[in-house]
Amino acid sequence: MSEENQTQDQTPAEAADQTAQQLDPAFFTCVNEYLELTNKQSKEQGLKRISMASMYAASRFNAHVYLANVSDPAAERKEFLDYMTRMYRRMLNENLDGLGAERGVNVGDSELASEYAEMAQKAGVSPITRGE
Repeated sequence: MSEENQTQDQTPAEAADQTAQQLDPAFFTCVNEYLELTNKQSKEQGLKRISMASMYAASRFNAHVYLANVSDPAAERKEFLDYMTRMYRRMLNENLDGLGAERGVNVGDSELASEYAEMAQKAGVSPITRGE
């Protein structure tokens, strides 16, 4: 859990910058391969069923990874659940913001708006706001 503790000590913008720097093209290749499979399955099973199946599979895999990497699962369970819940909420926010902007759909105010503004200010560009 030391990697998670390091992330918790950072500001959200610092964590986002670090995450962006750590992600390599192989990560996105893996994501895209997974999405290809889910898109194929959703044509047969429907979007909602595959959404639930994907979340269940992700939670099962993450539970497996957690149990394989901690020495005292009971002692760290709450911290792990809180961390993973925050991470999923952030990822969901980022994807709503990105897909909404890409598709020209107003997805409402982002929970990450202040972070986007801070990152844009550091980069010297205008932040993306909803509906743009």
